[in-house]
Amino acid sequence: MGLVFGLSFLTGTETQVLITAAVAAALVMRLGWTSLVLSYIGGFLVSATIIAYGDSTVPVNVGIYLIFATLAGAVGFALRLAFARGSRLERELEERAEQERQAVLAERRWIAGELHDSIAHHLTVVALHVQMLEDPATSNDSQEAIRVAARKAMTDLRFVIELADDGPQSSSVQTGDLVAAIDEAQGEFEAAGHSVAREGDPADERIPRAVEIVLARIMRESATNILKYAGPGEVKIDLAVDDEVAHLTLRSPLPTTPRRELSSSRTGLGRMAERVMGASGEFTAGEVDGFWVVSARLPVV
Repeated sequence: MGLVFGLSFLTGTETQVLITAAVAAALVMRLGWTSLVLSYIGGFLVSATIIAYGDSTVPVNVGIYLIFATLAGAVGFALRLAFARGSRLERELEERAEQERQAVLAERRWIAGELHDSIAHHLTVVALHVQMLEDPATSNDSQEAIRVAARKAMTDLRFVIELADDGPQSSSVQTGDLVAAIDEAQGEFEAAGHSVAREGDPADERIPRAVEIVLARIMRESATNILKYAGPGEVKIDLAVDDEVAHLTLRSPLPTTPRRELSSSRTGLGRMAERVMGASGEFTAGEVDGFWVVSARLPVV
């Protein structure tokens, strides 16, 4: 445009070129970088000044060119703002869509975790006692254990469905009763042929509700694993509580032979560790002197 303006003096068409430059201000304001916009404005003013004070036989009203340039620039600037706003809204919509996608994935993971924590335990009990039905000495007890586990599984499944539907929660479902969780686990261990040693008071008033919920889930998941994999022998449940920490330890004998008929999703330990560390606690699980030991320490203050 500058080159064309310079050559226009040779043909006497500088005013027409200046009008074209005024109209082109819309394009420059719409697409140009800040440096280009400022340079264009400076060049246009210089060009208008040259024409206004140049040696011309015909009077020139430079104000008309300035008005054209101002109107065209305003249109270009408005289009620039509209495009920027559209781009911003598009990015916001993309971010919102990604947040919704992540929320759906998080909800699916939560439902899967709740189903694993609530249902897998009862199904493990059912699978264990199905293998004991052929023994006449334990057949009746196994049938009762299967009936109770199936009923609890249905209750827990209904509870998870209610949570997923954001509906009213059933008051009959205990999601964090540590006393009930330990008592239930003890009964299941004894029904499976294990002796049980217990220490500590799960009803200790120093245990906050949030800690009790986590420990109850740890107790249930550990009971599932013990019923699946523990060898014959004593299961020890130790709950130590002081003014700072609640420490739950479960010790079970290692299996003498692998139980291949009871598969593992390998998510239980990860779920327990997530729950404990999410409550600022410490979690360990592993073999210690021929036993499998699960340890969960959570602060109570």
